[in-house]
Amino acid sequence: GLLRSDSIPEVGEDAAATVSMAETLSEEERDELRKELAKVEEEIQTLSQVLAAKEKHLAEIKRKLGINSLQELKQNITKSWQDVTSTTAYKRTSETLSQAGQKASAAFSSVGSVITKKFEDVRNSPTFKSFEEKVENFKSKVGGNKPAGGDFGEVLNSAANASATETIAEQTEEETH
Repeated sequence: GLLRSDSIPEVGEDAAATVSMAETLSEEERDELRKELAKVEEEIQTLSQVLAAKEKHLAEIKRKLGINSLQELKQNITKSWQDVTSTTAYKRTSETLSQAGQKASAAFSSVGSVITKKFEDVRNSPTFKSFEEKVENFKSKVGGNKPAGGDFGEVLNSAANASATETIAEQTEEETH
């Protein structure tokens, strides 16, 4: 197969020109080309054998060092990741995402501040103050004179308990009459 004297035309090469060129070679030129072809094929075979021997030697060294396929894969992935992270595109994308994250964080922070401010505004409003006073008054009437204070949740729980106690007292009073 490889020692054939007729050549295959390259892509775009005119087949007729190749045939006419082969016909114009003298017998001596053909013998010289055949010898050169055999020599190149022999060199290729020798190089293939050397490469196979080198690959075998490489595998033996890796085995002695305890390097296996999984470790090689891990090293390749690490190297590839380092290559990716050192690219300009990655750095630009990373910077852009970082800036976007900072802007989003600032936006969420300002939304939180606005909500906190609104809650403070509601708590300081006359309506809320009036409601808070009514709850305190109700609590003091029902629960007696307990020290003022506590959070709003405690006040509501106390008012609910007082309301339940008041309802039971009213029912008991109605039953006795």
